[in-house]
Amino acid sequence: MKKTSKDLTSFADHLDKQYGKIGTATREEYEEGFEAFKLGAMLQELRKEQGLTQAQLAIKCGTTKTYISRIENNASDIRLSTLMRIIREGLGKHLKLSVDI
Repeated sequence: MKKTSKDLTSFADHLDKQYGKIGTATREEYEEGFEAFKLGAMLQELRKEQGLTQAQLAIKCGTTKTYISRIENNASDIRLSTLMRIIREGLGKHLKLSVDI
């Protein structure tokens, strides 16, 4: 059976079905979790690009390997000041934030 474009469901439609529409509590919880996941993945990618282990990054920015691991594996809330220190001191980068309105 050949699928046509009218048979396809968008990712946004899948999210709506699974987690509810944007603005609902369940969807907001999903979105927050996804943002935390992206942050951890970004941190891990930057660390690996610089050839650093979690322990080396932790030493550079004054935290622990366990804390870096928890962030990378999406198991920890992180303070903005700590994130900024990891990015600045540990990775030599600058953090830029934006707010979607």
